[in-house]
Amino acid sequence: MQSEVQGKPTYAVVAAVQLPNVSDVEFEASLTELRELAKTLGLTVVHTFIQKRSGFDTSAYLGTGKRQEIHEFVNGANGTAHEIDMILVDHEISPSQARNLELAVGCEVMDRTMVILEIFHRNARSRAARAQVEIARLGYMAPRLREAAKLAGPQGRQRSGTGGRGAGESHTELDRRKVRDRIAELQEDIDAMEVERKTQRARRQGRQSLAGVALVGYTNAGKSTLMRALTGSEVLVANKLFATLDTTVRVLYPESVPRVLVSDTVGFIKNLPHGLVASFKSTLDEALDASLLLHVIDASDPGFERQLHVTDHVLEEIGADVLPRLRVFNKIDHVGDAEAQAEREAALRAQYPDCVVMSARRPEDVAKLRQRIVAFFQQDLIAAELFLPWSAQQWRKEIYANCEVLEERAEDEGAFFHVRGERDTVESLREQFEQVR
Repeated sequence: MQSEVQGKPTYAVVAAVQLPNVSDVEFEASLTELRELAKTLGLTVVHTFIQKRSGFDTSAYLGTGKRQEIHEFVNGANGTAHEIDMILVDHEISPSQARNLELAVGCEVMDRTMVILEIFHRNARSRAARAQVEIARLGYMAPRLREAAKLAGPQGRQRSGTGGRGAGESHTELDRRKVRDRIAELQEDIDAMEVERKTQRARRQGRQSLAGVALVGYTNAGKSTLMRALTGSEVLVANKLFATLDTTVRVLYPESVPRVLVSDTVGFIKNLPHGLVASFKSTLDEALDASLLLHVIDASDPGFERQLHVTDHVLEEIGADVLPRLRVFNKIDHVGDAEAQAEREAALRAQYPDCVVMSARRPEDVAKLRQRIVAFFQQDLIAAELFLPWSAQQWRKEIYANCEVLEERAEDEGAFFHVRGERDTVESLREQFEQVR
């Protein structure tokens, strides 16, 4: 699927069935999300078709009348000069439903899962992320091969029994076996990369004491903008869903004691295909490694509670729900004027007393959040006094690198340092200094 054909924009329509158990608010939120996903793919959505039904049409998802309405729109009755290239369906549908719908309306069909998989496929950069995406795509296609073979007709069902295959082996069986083999191969690669990643992490932690913070939350909640603000680094910031797939790790800036690593993780989304949650577990493992989770939520979104619940659910799936968490309501500056912002902030603090309400674009807000992060990691630090003789002043940099120096005073035999740091670090430094006295 190409987002542009010979340089011209690709236009699409969205179609969805609203079932009786789905509220209007939830239904519209899902449609809005699908339109945002389409924008990420470079598609321009020009119209949305809605049908209320007690269930999906088993043959083509939408009912006959709605299919005819879309057919007329796609084939020139839309009152615009746009040529409709694609219909996006806000559910996962079977290959037969997709094929029948495509024949009925006259353009390509992509269901919600396929849209998300295509975005992940395009945006994955690291070797691990690309392998994970391919596993998810193959997992999506594997159960559809049998049904697709039925649609292909008799020529796709049986292959000759030459080459020692006896009665023969169907194309479908061969394809499914290839898919299984490829998934197994990719999983071996991912397992090997995971071992390597754990080894690198152990070495890194062995060199210096590091505290970990992971940004988690709904995609497009402003996590990457906040990441850049907290670390002073240039990371990708884009107003698109799933702009970040590969985990980015940077040091909190200005550096603190203890030194804090901040990691950004892949965003969550409603109805994220389960195969993607499973295949991206290693990407989300940065959250499991963290000592503190910053749950970033879009304060300007009226449906933020739905976003919050989606993130809570996914964190529970990967076992990260037991970690300490700080809710960060970002984008408060998008709410409206100063009065509207104050009202929203008061309401959020009333509902979530320990939360942070902020804008990642306001330096003063970022500074306050940084203080909260540093305070979290300093709560178990101890205060101590270290003595360093003048003959061993080369160790001075080690003190400043590993501790917060509250006071330094010089005396005849050397310098005294009043420090705050982790107990093990302070005791280790003390032992080393006593050996050089």
